Amino acid sequence: MNLTPHPLFLQALSALQVGNALGAKTLLKRLLQLAPKNSDALHLMGIVCGLQKKPLEAIEYLRRSVKLSPNDASVHFNLAKAFSDAQLDGESVRHHMRATELDSLNPDGWVNYGKSLDHLRRPDEALICYDKAIELKPDMAEPWFNRGKILSDLKRYEEALDSYEKAYAIRPNESFLLGILLHHQMLICRWDGLDELYRVIQEGLLRGEKVAEPFGFQAISDSEEDLRRCAEIFSNDFYPAKPSHTPLIPQPKKEKIRIAYVCGEFRAQATSVLMTGLYEMHNKDIFEIYAFDNGWDDGSKLRERINKSFTQIIDITAMTDMEVANTVSQLQIDILVNLNGFFGKARQGIFALRAAPIQVNYLGFPGTLGASYMDYIIADGIVLPKSSEQFYVEKVIALPDSYQANDHNREISSKIFNRVDEGLPETGFVFCCFNNNYKITPTTFDSWMRILTAVEGSILWLIEDNPYAVINLKKEAEERGVAGDRLIFAKRLPLTEHLARHHLANLFLDTLPYNAHTTASDALWAGVPILTCMGKTFPGRVGASLLHALDLPELITYSTEEYEAQAVKLALNTDQIEVIKNKLAENTLTQPLFDSRLFARNIEDAYLNMYQAQYEKAEKAEKV
Repeated sequence: MNLTPHPLFLQALSALQVGNALGAKTLLKRLLQLAPKNSDALHLMGIVCGLQKKPLEAIEYLRRSVKLSPNDASVHFNLAKAFSDAQLDGESVRHHMRATELDSLNPDGWVNYGKSLDHLRRPDEALICYDKAIELKPDMAEPWFNRGKILSDLKRYEEALDSYEKAYAIRPNESFLLGILLHHQMLICRWDGLDELYRVIQEGLLRGEKVAEPFGFQAISDSEEDLRRCAEIFSNDFYPAKPSHTPLIPQPKKEKIRIAYVCGEFRAQATSVLMTGLYEMHNKDIFEIYAFDNGWDDGSKLRERINKSFTQIIDITAMTDMEVANTVSQLQIDILVNLNGFFGKARQGIFALRAAPIQVNYLGFPGTLGASYMDYIIADGIVLPKSSEQFYVEKVIALPDSYQANDHNREISSKIFNRVDEGLPETGFVFCCFNNNYKITPTTFDSWMRILTAVEGSILWLIEDNPYAVINLKKEAEERGVAGDRLIFAKRLPLTEHLARHHLANLFLDTLPYNAHTTASDALWAGVPILTCMGKTFPGRVGASLLHALDLPELITYSTEEYEAQAVKLALNTDQIEVIKNKLAENTLTQPLFDSRLFARNIEDAYLNMYQAQYEKAEKAEKV
């Protein structure tokens, strides 16, 4: 700071301190007309623009300030923050590095440095920054919270939960933290206090509070009303509507309809496992198909197929939401499909800018996104019946058969697996569930343990997602009178090999309130019957949707009691299981679920209807 600040600067500072950013900006403009090289005024103007959520303006002022005061750590800090707010984290990191060199004792500097590194997917370096911030100020909640996020991304869930709990102890009213705590307890199957935590979250949602993120909350909620409320609160906070584009009017009969899929998982991951057959089967005479890729090319065979399926794949990892929205407009995309929602490497901010005239929520997040700028959700009559449409912000498009895309060219390894190699007993009935551990609720686990107790010599084969869940689930089994060694945990394998080992299982037991989705298709494609129970929400009705599309209604139950009784009955009647397996094998080839060509025609009909409706709407608006 100058030794004798200009009176206008002091007036601007006073205005800002009482929350009058507009007044401060007016005063600073006057000062900069008089003294355009006043570094303090430029710095403060940058801060004001940042507070007004105008990061690009902030950058221009702060760049000028940093040239005049290159050794001022605070200017570098605020310039770095502005770059980060503008989603320009490469530049942000450079100035954060300089700020921490000049002032290594500022915990806020380390926290923001860590955020930028995290955005650039450099988690190990981000962790070092957060640890330094904690060392400087251990009672600061933000580095604990951000540290938890990084550790969670690295699947170090128990450590992540510990960090989140420390953040909660410091700042219990932190937005969405209660739901994050609940989800991380579910990830490691630590269920103490879960009911009370769920109750507190439900009550917070009723009050309109920011208590839970939608993705984690789906795994435990059976209330469609709560799920809508949760999504709306989250969307309004993180991704409020910021329309910056006038939606293009589709041009029928002039050129092909342009569809773009926005996704962070165009690789050997669950979303692409389901979708690649659709990408290949799209009618290229009617549609041009684009991919906006927020992930990476993993060099897999699946990615090779994906690369051949699109008119163009655009890497958006280093692009801001606005740059992506501009690209969507320049390409004249008619229908923009959000394959992430609140899941995975999501880019919901692009949709908040109203990048395309038609914006669709599909597949990645099985529920409403709670955002008015999402026009449609693609579902079917089972996962989303008419009675449930009131809980969805989007207009519902119901596909025939099942809403879920599937790939009829999925490869199953020819490798032969045996029980001994997989740690399974040589005899006895094998129940399995390869869902993520966070879908296993205490209520579902209670059912499973009653089933194991009723079927002597049976075992339950689960996926080993993390070591903490293994320990906790074995302990929970013992507490229910079932030996822990009757739970066998499968190591993760490449998907083709994982599918091949499915034949060792006799029956897949589904979860509630969140069913198996891709894992259900895995099992069915590999020939393993799934026993499901119809849930009360979209994610809890997917199992029924898939089985309906395979004409296997005998595997759909409607109560906990029926679910358990049917599981025991099938386990004790191996002839009946064989009949069902044979029916599944035949129906896999003849029923709609795995018919990629039929599914492509069905979803294209939906796209054409959306397109026509939008065109007619635009025509009416023009006439008015």
